[in-house]
Amino acid sequence: MRLILSAFILAATPALAREPILNQPIDCTLGEDCFILQYTDADPGPGAADYTCGPMAYDGHKGTDFALYSFDAMEAGVNVLAPAPGVVRGVRDGMPDTGFDDTPADILEGRDCGNGLVIDHGGGWETQVCHLKQGSVMVQSGQRVAMGAVLGQVGYSGRTQYPHVHISVRKDDRVVDPFNTDEITACGQDDGDEDDLWSDSPSYTGGGLISVGVSAEVPEYDAVKKGAAGRNQFQTTAPALVAWGFAYGGHRNDVMEIAITRPDGSELVRSRALIEDKQVLYFRAAGKRLPEGGWPEGGYGVSVRLERNGETLDQMETQVWVGR
Repeated sequence: MRLILSAFILAATPALAREPILNQPIDCTLGEDCFILQYTDADPGPGAADYTCGPMAYDGHKGTDFALYSFDAMEAGVNVLAPAPGVVRGVRDGMPDTGFDDTPADILEGRDCGNGLVIDHGGGWETQVCHLKQGSVMVQSGQRVAMGAVLGQVGYSGRTQYPHVHISVRKDDRVVDPFNTDEITACGQDDGDEDDLWSDSPSYTGGGLISVGVSAEVPEYDAVKKGAAGRNQFQTTAPALVAWGFAYGGHRNDVMEIAITRPDGSELVRSRALIEDKQVLYFRAAGKRLPEGGWPEGGYGVSVRLERNGETLDQMETQVWVGR
């Protein structure tokens, strides 16, 4: 059995040769103005799991999603970059930036990728990039591109519900997870970058906060996603002070704790919201209505904390001013 297993490993190694070496396909800094929203599905069955056995994938997902923090960031423009040198083929542009919910079914049919392209890296290797902004694609089929060349901009085209660039890696038409080319899963942890295709492998992130803010009412989810829901200053007669957190990668039984403190340091709000099921994107809010006599003037502190298995997963803080 040991000899048979060794022969299998030797035979499999060339099929997953460590080329091409990939650079990040988006011009941003992970953890500052972008994040990894979803990984390649590592579960061969009807379920879904990322390469650490975590929930940061959905059934049949064939790539890695690098997402922006808001639609406003998408509108401002963020470049999509060639992950490795090669020859472009299969370019598409012209699909609207209306996402899955607002794009007619006949336009989406067979075009889940939205605006995008494929780069042939030779030796049977290719990468596909998807969901580019309409009218932004800067390359054409047959064009040779260098690593880091600008391909277009992050958009909202195709079968998507949030602005991001999706990158799929394939070897001889077979999907390869660039975080786990040997397909050996170490549940609960990243097994290291020895089997990665990345030149600088991004650290695994099992979820986190995208933004936090304060509004005078519970904000609309679309406004939160756009990045337009929060305010920095309120009148003493504001109808309410509502703090909220926008997050990704929610696990079942995660907790989002939201706290607001008054100018004198006393606690105005402390709420703990249980995340009852897996959530790709979600937000929670908590606050208080206007008290008699109005809000005391001064700075109000806001803290939003994500908790998983009793430990802090992520935390963000901000402050708003009430008064003149």
